[in-house]
Amino acid sequence: MTQSSAAGAPLLDARALNRATLDRQLLLRRSPRSVPDAVHHLLGLQAQNVTPPYYALAARLDGFAPQQLSALMAGREVARIVTLRSTLHTHTAEDCLTLRPLVQPARDRELRSFRTGLAGVDLNRLARLARELVEAEPRTMAALRTALGAEWPDADPRALAVAARCTLPLVQVTPRGLWGASGQVALTTAEHWLGRPAAQPPAQAPAPDTVVLRYLAAFGPASVQDMQAWAGLTRLRPAFERLRPRLLTFRGPSGAELFDLPDAPRPDPATPAPPRFLPEFDNLLLGHADRGRVVPPEYRGRTWQGNQAHRTFLADGFLAGLWRLDEACLVIEPFGKPTRAEQEEVTAEAERMLRLMHPGASYDIRFGTVVRR
Repeated sequence: MTQSSAAGAPLLDARALNRATLDRQLLLRRSPRSVPDAVHHLLGLQAQNVTPPYYALAARLDGFAPQQLSALMAGREVARIVTLRSTLHTHTAEDCLTLRPLVQPARDRELRSFRTGLAGVDLNRLARLARELVEAEPRTMAALRTALGAEWPDADPRALAVAARCTLPLVQVTPRGLWGASGQVALTTAEHWLGRPAAQPPAQAPAPDTVVLRYLAAFGPASVQDMQAWAGLTRLRPAFERLRPRLLTFRGPSGAELFDLPDAPRPDPATPAPPRFLPEFDNLLLGHADRGRVVPPEYRGRTWQGNQAHRTFLADGFLAGLWRLDEACLVIEPFGKPTRAEQEEVTAEAERMLRLMHPGASYDIRFGTVVRR
């Protein structure tokens, strides 16, 4: 069905999409799910920086404490690995080993962009050697460049290290990623770190159909283009078409066809949506090609500066401004002009977030000047 032929499907406006998406994202009400169950349901948490997965769960789970995720990471039940959109995510061990093969086509595209620096390099041999190196001991990218450069001195050292990352499922080992800890990025294979074999594409990677269903459960209702943007993949329409008899279809505000699970929640658009504080790069803001279900048109482009994302907060379910921690002060920068009641609601949520994430610390909370970013 094309966009024009979706005209007969039921209409979901931006507010209906907003409430449905917030519910799937565990942001409409705090969820009692366990941390591993939430990470699995959300298909991972954006983790370009160390702290975002922790703040992402604090916004979503009832009674979350950072040490819960940190313990799972130390116990190798979750790990940090490059997957969706060629970016770092925190995934369950199972998803590290299965989603990584699914997104291999994106890794192949990335690798092709370095082909000039890899002239004369046997990539199969490089993968075998890189595996031996990182499984003997975790290696930094700099150490990989040096070791691989000794084998291929005429190749671009950076391209060699990128080739290792693209051909192997490399995870970041702890203490990197632990709450309150520090450590440089050191890599080994997911199989070695997690103690189990990885799925080998294409036979043992999850069928795209399975991931479509999981995506809709966490991000739906959504279009084919939405999921492709979320995953960093193309050519997913055949999977949606195979699943069409099992799915419902709707028409989005722009007329695009949206797919959804029949039994998935689609709350009343009037359902209250409390304020939520989100980390930079939260997948709520990155999980769709059309982000109008969360980002009002007048605020498009306000969450980024260069290639860096700002921390954001939601009010009434929609993007409403930015926040940051400066020394002992949490600064809230609304895009609009909140009423006193709205400020009180946002402040109460800020206080809750600080108690969870920084217990015992003393922070002032103030509203900053509205800044045009």
